[in-house]
Amino acid sequence: MGLLSVIAAAAVAWIFGAGYYMALSKPWIEASGVPVDASGRPAGGANPTPFVLSALAMLLVAGMMRHIFSMAGIATFGAGIVSGLGVGLFFIAPWIMINNAYAMRPFRLTLIDGGYAVAGAAIIGAVLTLF
Repeated sequence: MGLLSVIAAAAVAWIFGAGYYMALSKPWIEASGVPVDASGRPAGGANPTPFVLSALAMLLVAGMMRHIFSMAGIATFGAGIVSGLGVGLFFIAPWIMINNAYAMRPFRLTLIDGGYAVAGAAIIGAVLTLF
């Protein structure tokens, strides 16, 4: 069951991310400085590499969160959400902020990407406790 819960949690968070970034595509493109083509979409957007890497990253995050949850005895839905929020808000989002600050990226990018980190980790935490 552990592997299935990790895969399910990663998939749900990844799918949420697709919708999240579609909804915030224009502000994200502006804040990130990604080059765009004539249609306003990211140049080279047909490249599957970022999508594959993001799916693998979600599996890694979900796998480690499952390990941490197991070691800490986090087993209820509410505890999973709160713990996931904590992981996103106090581990992942600050790291994104550090990377963006040194790269001289707009703080708006940190808010967008950090928001996904917080919500995605909360979703992973919730889904992990369902199995």
